[in-house]
Amino acid sequence: MPAPRDPQREQLELFHAIPGEMPARDVQDLMAYPFFSLAKSRRTVPIDFRAGPVTVRVEGTAEHGLATIWDADILIWAASQIVEARDAGLRSSRLMAATPHEILRFVGRGTSLRDYQRLKAALDRLQSTSVATSIRQPNARRLHRFSWINEWKERADGQGRPLGVELILPDWFYAGVMEDSLVLTIDADYFRLTGGIERWLYRLVRKHAGWQPEGWRFEFAHLHRKSGSLARFADFACDLRRIVARQPLPGYALAIVRSRHGPEVLAFRPVPSAAPLRAGGSFNESAWPVDSR
Repeated sequence: MPAPRDPQREQLELFHAIPGEMPARDVQDLMAYPFFSLAKSRRTVPIDFRAGPVTVRVEGTAEHGLATIWDADILIWAASQIVEARDAGLRSSRLMAATPHEILRFVGRGTSLRDYQRLKAALDRLQSTSVATSIRQPNARRLHRFSWINEWKERADGQGRPLGVELILPDWFYAGVMEDSLVLTIDADYFRLTGGIERWLYRLVRKHAGWQPEGWRFEFAHLHRKSGSLARFADFACDLRRIVARQPLPGYALAIVRSRHGPEVLAFRPVPSAAPLRAGGSFNESAWPVDSR
């Protein structure tokens, strides 16, 4: 009996991953809002973020949980491939084919059997995670609903030899990548960050500070809300202080700004590669003004 027709797949032209090294690119919307779990353990509690006209609702299944900030590396790989193809004048597609080796090497992972198994688990979480958001919708009351990956499958040749994987990206993600103003290049050292909060923080810092010499700042409480983390605020604040002490974010200096009666504020700015950081991550505010908006 023939396999059932898949109209969605039939309308898409298969895009094979471009070999070789390329800059890592991320989508600004994913960097600015809480779309992913920051925990290494399975999270099933939904993320429900609302700020003005922006709504982000993320739900996972009991079996797989929410897609994590580490799973999002696959989306960074996909965005990087699409932008590279566009800049080279090649036609890309939401239907992508690649080998696990290509994806794992790009995101700085190993290529052992265990790494392949983890990649498949990440693809499962991305496919089973449901997102509803008002971002990029003409009316804030209207939501776009999708999964990070519509579907994925393992590929094989006629003799059953593995050829890699195929995946279909959602329209919402693909449209954001194809719009040049919505994509930012990120430091390849991002993939070396091991903590969920520091990974999330790098993406937020890269999005808001960019390369502006004056940088940016956020109150701790606002960062806690924006992260979507289930950690208590006190624990989240301790994590931020540890991150500031370690200065792990590539290309950025962090500092905590305190006033006598005001809340703690995290300030951050880009750092020229030749400029050394002082221990503890502090900097002179008069020398490095930070936008307090």
